[in-house]
Amino acid sequence: MSECSDSVDLSGHLLVAMPGMGDPRFEKSVIYLCAHSEDGAMGLIINKPAPGLKMTDLLKQLKIPRGDKERETMVHYGGPVEHGRGFVLHSNDYRTDDNTLRIDARFGMTATLDILEDMAKGGGPERRILALGYAGWGPGQLEDEIHSNGWLTCEASPEIVFGDDDNGKWVAALGSMGIDPLLLSAEAGRA
Repeated sequence: MSECSDSVDLSGHLLVAMPGMGDPRFEKSVIYLCAHSEDGAMGLIINKPAPGLKMTDLLKQLKIPRGDKERETMVHYGGPVEHGRGFVLHSNDYRTDDNTLRIDARFGMTATLDILEDMAKGGGPERRILALGYAGWGPGQLEDEIHSNGWLTCEASPEIVFGDDDNGKWVAALGSMGIDPLLLSAEAGRA
C-alpha cells in the first residue's frame, strides 16, 4: 500500500474503493489512474461493464464500418464525467503519433476515433478496455479522499487491469496488497 502526499504522482496506479465509500457510483470500484498531478487526477473505472452495451453498438452509432476480424470488446462505465466520450485504456503495443497518452511502459490511453476504427478492422491494441466516461478530481480532491479512507492505492498490473473477471478485480486488487476484503473497515481511524 502506498502513502499519498501532494508530491506523489499516482499515474499508472490503481485506486481501490474502501467499503465506506459514500458515493454508490464508486462502490467496489477499481480505477486505473491515467493522470495525476497537482492540477488534479483522471482515471477509468476498470471493473464496471456498461450493461447491455457492446463495441458493435458504438461502431453502429458512430457509423464506423466493421471488419470481419473485429474482436468483440465489452464497453465499461469509465466514470461519471462525460459519459458520451470514449476512452481506450490499452497495452503499449498500440500508439498513434499525437493521440496516445503513454502512461508508463505497460499502459497507454487513446481517446480518438482512430483507435476504434483500427479495432473495428481487427487491429488496435492486443489488450484493451473501452470505457465511456471517466472519473475526475480537482486539485487536492483525490488526496483528500485518500486521506479520508475513501481509497487505497496499489501498483497496477496488466493481469488485473485487462483481466476478464470484472467482478473479481476489486478482490484481486486488494489481494495484491495482501488485504482480505472481509477484514476491511468502513471507518477511518488514527493511531
